[in-house]
Amino acid sequence: QVQLVESGGGLVQAGASLRLSCAGTGRTFSNYAMGWFRQTPGKEREFVATISSGGNSYYADSVKGRFTISRDEVKNTVYLQMNSLKPADTAVYYCAADRLGVITTGVSDYDYWGQGTQVTVSS
Repeated sequence: QVQLVESGGGLVQAGASLRLSCAGTGRTFSNYAMGWFRQTPGKEREFVATISSGGNSYYADSVKGRFTISRDEVKNTVYLQMNSLKPADTAVYYCAADRLGVITTGVSDYDYWGQGTQVTVSS
């Protein structure tokens, strides 16, 4: 059974850092592009960051320069390092896997999704 399991969310103050992890089980994701998305109540899920199978990364303008996506092929895990957090970053964060392996920002392009982890940033 293929699963993506996120962890690392929590409640922090503005300006703090968090690192989210997404562990894949059931298959090797080295050939997949991995992405992070976020969602707040009443809003559509929005793209945050993605990393291709080749290691290229791409970010939403709102997080560029503050967030870094990376992957560990041995651990079958993708990370999202979030620095200088703002209250506007408060959301449920989801990781996702796209079997085509290329940079993509569309929700519908991803084949597998995790259950999400809550990030809350207080002012």
